[in-house]
Amino acid sequence: MPLDPAVVELLAAAPEPPAGAAPQTPAEIRAAFDAMVVVPADLPRVRSVTDLAVPGPAGDLRVRLYLPEVAGPVPLFVWMHGGGWTLGGIEENEAANRRVCRDAGVAVASVEYRLAPEDPYPAAPEDCYAVLTWLARNGHRHGVDASRIAVGGESAGGNLATVLTMLSRDRGGPRITAQVLVCPVTAHPADDGLASYADCARGFGMTADSMRFFFRQYPSSPRDLDDPYLLPSRSKDLTGLPPALVLTAEYDVLRSEGEQYADRLARAGVPTTYKQYDGQIHGFYGLYPDLPASPLSHADVVEFLTGVF
Repeated sequence: MPLDPAVVELLAAAPEPPAGAAPQTPAEIRAAFDAMVVVPADLPRVRSVTDLAVPGPAGDLRVRLYLPEVAGPVPLFVWMHGGGWTLGGIEENEAANRRVCRDAGVAVASVEYRLAPEDPYPAAPEDCYAVLTWLARNGHRHGVDASRIAVGGESAGGNLATVLTMLSRDRGGPRITAQVLVCPVTAHPADDGLASYADCARGFGMTADSMRFFFRQYPSSPRDLDDPYLLPSRSKDLTGLPPALVLTAEYDVLRSEGEQYADRLARAGVPTTYKQYDGQIHGFYGLYPDLPASPLSHADVVEFLTGVF
């Protein structure tokens, strides 16, 4: 399918740097990314939005908790933002998190985990796991039904979400009801069979070189790339994980690995729903809330969460 006209317009307004341009530092990339994030003025209304300080392995972590206009304890959706484990924050998903909170009638907890390269792997998954376990123990104080927890994320956040399901399974942690993986990072750019790394290397916002840059920031050592808690594609056992909704974009370097991971989950006996958004690019879910596909994808997540809860 051709690119969505709205995507064509978006890309024309924010052209990529020329090929071969001097690499930026993480600080420069963060500044450019933060300037790109626009929070819409007409945000969906929810009952409350509160920033919590949750104890983490290296200090308090900011967690933004959204509560819906629903009486009584509500299920919890723990959300991890994207940004290649190197940039981004909870503001980039403000519209998406509010809409899911309002329309699914769930609490959404958006986690601001530590970023690489200052805090490389395993800082991010350990931070997210600490938040998950804290919310499971303390969520009742904030109107949350901690017996019903789903996790989700976009891009690197999708990676962290499915890694959380593995950590909870392997450590006997909180029971996770479901996982929502939007354009998840599950493999390495050098892996075989990732056709989208060639098809979508440049010209669609997120580039193949960007992903290679992120993989130079995140691991603590090359050995980490064999760790399934960093790359879920390395796992030899995906059984016992919760039902999954996997969403990908047609014009995204991460399309192939998202599709392959969904297939592996299904073959492992995990109930899995897979959907590709034709004509869309990386970030269609949360980063670019003005794209017509964005609220449609939120509705798909709402339908999935409503079903599993």
